[in-house]
Amino acid sequence: MTQNNIRQVLSKHTVIPVVNFTSIDDVEKTIDKLIESNINCIEITLRTEMAFDCIALAQKLNISNFDVGIGTVVSSDQIQKAKDLEVAFMVSPGINEQLAPHFEDSKIAFIPGIATPSEIILGKQLNWDTFKFFPAHLFGGIKSLKTYGQVFPDVKFCPTGGITEDTHQSYLDLANVISVGGSWII
Repeated sequence: MTQNNIRQVLSKHTVIPVVNFTSIDDVEKTIDKLIESNINCIEITLRTEMAFDCIALAQKLNISNFDVGIGTVVSSDQIQKAKDLEVAFMVSPGINEQLAPHFEDSKIAFIPGIATPSEIILGKQLNWDTFKFFPAHLFGGIKSLKTYGQVFPDVKFCPTGGITEDTHQSYLDLANVISVGGSWII
């Protein structure tokens, strides 16, 4: 199993805006604002009823070199919708053995969420080496990632949850952090 080149996607985007749209009217202007700020990706979370419509609109804009991702993926149906919408990447808040083959079969880059060493070990048993560290601020933040770097030297992380404009660079300075995600950008 692979993670369908998630490191390739994340290495292009050191900062990933995590957006929870409450109005489809905000999609285009939000993406325009991101592009103006030299940010060429967005993770649209599945926390509202209109999320898939917002993702479809973002994809329809067809902006070159702009990656649309889908976040809070927790079911095989959501993975199938992500395939149908041809998103660039998927993000899950957790790790789940039953969803693993669905993520792999999708051929879409994906990053499962972890918080503990046991979850990292589970991911490594699935031959995965890149994880969302979530929620970072509740599970030790930078101190935990420094320890994970010693225990799991081949693993890379994208921490999210409580990352701010003031703290994001401290995370990016860690050797085992490939990117950070957050809502502070919007």
